[in-house]
Amino acid sequence: MGRRLAEDINVGSILALQGELGSGKTLFTRGFVAGLGSNAAVSSPTFTIVHEYRDGRLPVYHFDFFRVENRQSLARLGLDDYFFGDGVSVVEWADRFPEFIPEQARWILFEIRSGNQRAIITHENSRA
Repeated sequence: MGRRLAEDINVGSILALQGELGSGKTLFTRGFVAGLGSNAAVSSPTFTIVHEYRDGRLPVYHFDFFRVENRQSLARLGLDDYFFGDGVSVVEWADRFPEFIPEQARWILFEIRSGNQRAIITHENSRA
């Protein structure tokens, strides 16, 4: 799904990902980044908060809110510069701080159905 979604994505698009650990958020992002033509080795930005991938059709800003401790820490990142800049933003654990996610974001919920089965549910232009 990540690769297919990348074909129709434009500057300023925001993907707000939510789902438990191991549900496929980073794997989805890896496919999405590859779908934009990047050869980057995508990994979770859990300890750095954001990774930037600039070698594809559009820059991708990959955030992970999992370890963000509070609103003040997140506010200092200057998210608007990313969200309304020259690329596409993908936010893992977006539901931890939904008030920072712009209205136009596409919310994507990842569910674990079994040991090897996942479900992906999208919500256009609304919080899941």
